[in-house]
Amino acid sequence: MSIAAVFFDTELTRIREPDPRILGPWRRPKQMLADQDIGGRTSIHDEATAQTVGFQGGAIEGPTHFSQFVPLGHELFGEAWHERGCISAHYLSPCVEGDEVQAWAAEAPEGAKRVAAGATKRDGTPVLSATLSIGPDHPETELDALLGRIRPAEQLVILRDMEVGMKGAEIERVRMDFDQHMGKLYPFSLVQKLAVITEPCRYYTQDGGASSPWGRPIVPLEMISVLTQYTAYQARFPVRQPVVGLFANQEIRLLDGPLFVGEEYLLEREVIALSESRRVESHWVRTSVREAKSERLVATTLLNSASMKASFPNYDEERAAAAGS
Repeated sequence: MSIAAVFFDTELTRIREPDPRILGPWRRPKQMLADQDIGGRTSIHDEATAQTVGFQGGAIEGPTHFSQFVPLGHELFGEAWHERGCISAHYLSPCVEGDEVQAWAAEAPEGAKRVAAGATKRDGTPVLSATLSIGPDHPETELDALLGRIRPAEQLVILRDMEVGMKGAEIERVRMDFDQHMGKLYPFSLVQKLAVITEPCRYYTQDGGASSPWGRPIVPLEMISVLTQYTAYQARFPVRQPVVGLFANQEIRLLDGPLFVGEEYLLEREVIALSESRRVESHWVRTSVREAKSERLVATTLLNSASMKASFPNYDEERAAAAGS
């Protein structure tokens, strides 16, 4: 039996040739954002809205896939993964409910602090590429490398009022309780998520958490994204509207964790990069997560929020006018 199987209802498979890897089981992640409300508008998680920008249907939220990597991280790095683990992911293609997804990670040579990882659909379509690492001094991650080669923004329209170094308007105070509704962006509670999470773990539950190594229930890795985005509107970053956005890249890096259910945290946000591609304008925000009672830094997150150029009214005209002025 694998180390991870002691804590998760997850059967891992090891392959030795030609590339040593650990495979998770095939899972069908659940869609929980169909009713997401973004300032009175729907999002790419809504069936109709997703189809207007060329997606097959309502996209499953990217960090949902992170749960499939937790048993892999635990297998590779032990219980320290829950305290100092990092997943750094570049999203490649969206999934809709019903899609089967498998996560994998390269076998870690003895002493390795980082491995390549990824997820694919049944038909071989890559869902994301990633690195899993262990800290607190994390090696270069997937997104560290990506930031080093992104295309700088030339003539922003949707993000024209933003600049690198801009910080959130205030320090945000957040917590996550079991029955707490997580707002219009995340219209569900932790209890509802745990009912459908792809990799159940007793550490996450009210009863089982008391017997965890930390004596308390911990926030699942994918729900750290929900926790840190719960109050994102308070940052008041000036993204022009209306626009359809999506998560393009995301990293959750634990430094002195885990994060606990019912614990209060302070969030500070900073724009660390602005970039663009043919289809999107992107702002990259790093969020520092501090334990409120001690102000101890326990984690950071990095999120590339991409705004679809085609969804912004008169985008080409505004860009041309700005270039000619």
